[in-house]
Amino acid sequence: MNKLSLPLGLLALLLSVFTFFYFQSSSELVYVDVNKLMEGYERTKVVRADFDTKAKTLNANVDSLMVDWQNELKLYEKERSKMTKKELELKQELLGNKQQQINNYQQAIQKQIQEEDQKATQTIINDINDYVKSYGKKQGYKIIFGASGGGNIMYADDVTDLTDKILEGLNAEFKGQ
Repeated sequence: MNKLSLPLGLLALLLSVFTFFYFQSSSELVYVDVNKLMEGYERTKVVRADFDTKAKTLNANVDSLMVDWQNELKLYEKERSKMTKKELELKQELLGNKQQQINNYQQAIQKQIQEEDQKATQTIINDINDYVKSYGKKQGYKIIFGASGGGNIMYADDVTDLTDKILEGLNAEFKGQ
């Protein structure tokens, strides 16, 4: 009986160690699809709509200034034959200055739009990161990886994908605000 208890004991020990590591890794190492979270998060749609409205307004201002400048240029071309040399020089200088001002304004607007876009995106990323961190702590996960299609997670079993659970909770939290 002694000869049989040692191998059975070793087998039981190996089985328990294997089971421990198997269940530890399957329950603590999970991931979320970051792109899917960004697309499915309802606040993303709200923030994007607000951003698009603001960007259209800013671009419409630039377009309006360009139309005014083009109209002035057409008028100048039409009346140019009736102007003196001094008037021609003055009008050309005024048109050139106005064009430069419009170009500077357009560059400033593009920079502002880019900054607003980055700010809006960062707000969404911060929301997602905060929620995932909170969710991970509540659920007892040691690590939640973020897969973004860039190769950081090449394969993972669907059982370890928390994306839908995270997205559901994230949207529920957003609606509750």
